[in-house]
Amino acid sequence: MQKLGGETWDAVVVGGGPSGATAAADLARAGHRVLLLDRAGRIKPCGGAIPPICVREFGIPDSQIVARATGARIVSPSDKEADMPIEGGYVGMVDREHFDEWLRARAATLGAVRVDGVFEAVERDPDGVAVVRFVPKGASEAVRLRTRAVVGADGAKSQVARQCVKGWERIRYVFAYHEIVEVPEGHDQSRCDVFYQGKASPDFYAWIFPHGRTASIGTGSAQKGFGQRAAITALRAATGMDGMRTVRREGAPIPMRPMKKWDNGRDVVLAGDAAGVVAPASGEGIYYAMLGGRLAAEAVVALHQTGDVRSLGLARKRFMKAHGRVFWILGIMQAFWYSSDKRRESFVKLCRDKDIQRLTWEAYMNKALARRDPMAHVRIFFKDLAHLVGLARA
Repeated sequence: MQKLGGETWDAVVVGGGPSGATAAADLARAGHRVLLLDRAGRIKPCGGAIPPICVREFGIPDSQIVARATGARIVSPSDKEADMPIEGGYVGMVDREHFDEWLRARAATLGAVRVDGVFEAVERDPDGVAVVRFVPKGASEAVRLRTRAVVGADGAKSQVARQCVKGWERIRYVFAYHEIVEVPEGHDQSRCDVFYQGKASPDFYAWIFPHGRTASIGTGSAQKGFGQRAAITALRAATGMDGMRTVRREGAPIPMRPMKKWDNGRDVVLAGDAAGVVAPASGEGIYYAMLGGRLAAEAVVALHQTGDVRSLGLARKRFMKAHGRVFWILGIMQAFWYSSDKRRESFVKLCRDKDIQRLTWEAYMNKALARRDPMAHVRIFFKDLAHLVGLARA
């Protein structure tokens, strides 16, 4: 490991997933001396979907897109289906094993210093400056680094959040579990399958997403005691994927509501899962994580430029201004539609509605409705209600 030096760093980013790697890259690009601390070897369970806006805004190359889904198949509790084609677009699929490493490597190319190690604590020197204590990979003793700012991007159950930011204990979680399996040559890579079935998840959904030569088969649930492995075993059997070789299995908690506060009012700001920015109902996290990392980096830059600690609050303020209304509506939709198989059945039925398909895909692919026409989401919700109570034709 290179010598880290005793001088004060401009920023230390804890966590090298999409959020932390993006924050480190942006800080390095802005000319700041930044260290990216990541615990190597961990792969987050994730369907791997990214919308076109993510590709555009964050410069994701074609080499990282392992599949292009041009539609989704939604499956109800009674195995009825709704096909939702994407008109004139696609959803990009990435493999987190390779995608996250590519993001970290890009940050290093831009000037961030990468270190593999285990975070222990944020401490204070006698002069009040923050100190990040961690144990580098292969070392037996901890290293202490002084830093002007800390970006906590260390995922759900974030230790940085736990130690530094009030309110971390109030975040609610869905536990996600998936299995990556090899798929045969010619396997359909153009469609994402989503299963709204209580047997697959009592309060969320299960999925089969294409990853090129592999596929992600997973589920999520906040219900304690729900047998996720058994549910995925049954789903694989029902879809003819039980005989395919399992490459790896992964599980982790996923936050489902943004924290009320993302900073400590001094020199720490959170991003990504650590801040709770995973969309309710859909579970979408990669784009929001990368956006959160970018906004955290911008907040740190503003802090260094102005010395005003209120600058750290800009990360959450800007994120919620752009996406808070959509998160609120999606949370209502999840609580309503995912609560019983009867409602799931109605939900899949209304997914056949072309108007709802258009608005849903436009919102997902471009995140445009949150800025241009947020009330369109409200119209979708009330159209959903019409289907449920039988006021709209099936």
